[in-house]
Amino acid sequence: MGHYSISDLEQLSGIKAHTIRMWEQRYGLLRPVRTATNIRTYCDDDLRRLLNVSTLCGRGKRISQVACLSDEEIKQAVLACCDDAHDYHRQVNALLAAMLSLDELRLNQLFSEATKRLGFEKMMLFVAYPLLQRIGLMWLAGTVNPAQEHLLAHLLRQKILAATDALPSVPTTARRWVLFLPAEELHELALLFMNYALRARGQHTLYLGQNLPTAELGAVCATYQPDALVTVLTSQPERGRVAEFAREVSAQCPGKPVVLYGALARQEGLVLPENCISPVLMTDFLALIAEQVPEIVAA
Repeated sequence: MGHYSISDLEQLSGIKAHTIRMWEQRYGLLRPVRTATNIRTYCDDDLRRLLNVSTLCGRGKRISQVACLSDEEIKQAVLACCDDAHDYHRQVNALLAAMLSLDELRLNQLFSEATKRLGFEKMMLFVAYPLLQRIGLMWLAGTVNPAQEHLLAHLLRQKILAATDALPSVPTTARRWVLFLPAEELHELALLFMNYALRARGQHTLYLGQNLPTAELGAVCATYQPDALVTVLTSQPERGRVAEFAREVSAQCPGKPVVLYGALARQEGLVLPENCISPVLMTDFLALIAEQVPEIVAA
């Protein structure tokens, strides 16, 4: 179970700390406990309730009305009001609350409805990615457990794979990309979405997935003859080895552009080989695909 400070709640919910305190004192909305040093701490139930209440109040409900509802009534009201395709913040709040409850059915419903309203790619960019960024903050604070994160990651993985499988086949004569994760790297969601985005734009991909030893790339490039390579550096290699890793990849596939995505590839002072590209945002990667294929932009 998570243990949150009031500043954690402010950052994760978007509700100012003084408003949270007022709601707590006036309506008994949250039930913090105090530490030995008299500091309030909040649990997952408090954060989940705050996220749901924030969603309802953002849609014009009065806090005095919402505070009187049971948790089940609040949940049903949130499901009923998450129908604004462009209200990304409240969709993220609803998903985060469902994740904290380990409510797989609700998570699936919210993702499906967002996809229906926005389309799959926009759902990923404007709902799923902000949600993952929030969860990243919770990891740093030590306030999300592996079961919650694994549930969400598994569900998103299924949805990306299903969306990719639904795309039309791409001829092998199209521009060719190799996608892989470094040895011991298991965080796959970003790479899976990049694979989807490439395929959706008529590119041919060879998806090699998690934990690929760099030494294997030479044979892959000799056989597949890719136009570019893509990898995501989330936890691997070690921070001090990123430049060395980039040089090793470049040596295995000389002359090929290498896209290095992720925070490890954007360290201050990091010097990468000239053929390496490190997009800051996923939208930068999508723009890079368009730059590589001008006819798609024209279309």
